[in-house]
Amino acid sequence: MRQTVNLTEVPKNSGLFVKAALGALPVPGLSARKPTLPDRSVRLEGFKVDPEHLAAYCRATGLRFGDALPLTYPFVLSFPLAMQLVVARDFPFVAVGAVHAENVIQRTREISVSEPLDFETHIENLREHPKGLLVDAVTEVSVGRELVWRQVTTFLHQQRTSLSGGPKPEPKPEEVPPPPLRALRVDQKMINRYAAASGDHNPIHTSALGAKAFGFPKPIAHGMWSAATVLGALEGRIPDQVTYAVKFGKPIFLPSTVNLYADRVSGGWDLSLKHPKKGYPHLTATLR
Repeated sequence: MRQTVNLTEVPKNSGLFVKAALGALPVPGLSARKPTLPDRSVRLEGFKVDPEHLAAYCRATGLRFGDALPLTYPFVLSFPLAMQLVVARDFPFVAVGAVHAENVIQRTREISVSEPLDFETHIENLREHPKGLLVDAVTEVSVGRELVWRQVTTFLHQQRTSLSGGPKPEPKPEEVPPPPLRALRVDQKMINRYAAASGDHNPIHTSALGAKAFGFPKPIAHGMWSAATVLGALEGRIPDQVTYAVKFGKPIFLPSTVNLYADRVSGGWDLSLKHPKKGYPHLTATLR
């Protein structure tokens, strides 16, 4: 039977990251983490959006600040709830260094800044991947009894698994990319601004030493920064009821310039961020 942890306020990110850092340290006498997920959810009711926080998020992502919440904004509101679950000692892997692999958002209508929001988050579907372990953090946002927003966030913890060491697919030949809709420049200052607005201070994004400790030559941009920023190309054209599915490719090392593409297709849009010279994707997404 699922245990529900009822919160009266959003957990402080500073405390969560201290727990995440401590969780990465070996503790003598403590048994190894079990490869199973605890059946637990976190719930927060009656949350009121802070307009100043929303404005900071919009400045960090380039999205429009208005009376309705940007499509990706509830992600940063619910991030501490997911972190609360991941930093627990009975979680199967440590939070520090985990990489955002995919994200799917379903919205049934626009959400007003003034509406009180109820959040519930749980984690499910622990599975192996050639690069490590994957889990899905599932968050539902309701206004009263109406479900208005749902998200499945897939995180990758890099480690060896039974699927590791198999034959790797042939690399695709690099292609010169076509002219983009626009080029985006992203640097450490911009990502620090997003880290402050989102609360995601994972050292792979904010620290050169932290990034190297987890196998990255430089800090990398947050996946959800790119997922939010690319939506700026469609400002004013995103329907109220929509599904936004994102896959993250090769990381965006800081600083970088990336090419943004937005193609109108039947039923919506195809979006991508690509390397300007080699053409490989940093992000591919569909908006339907």
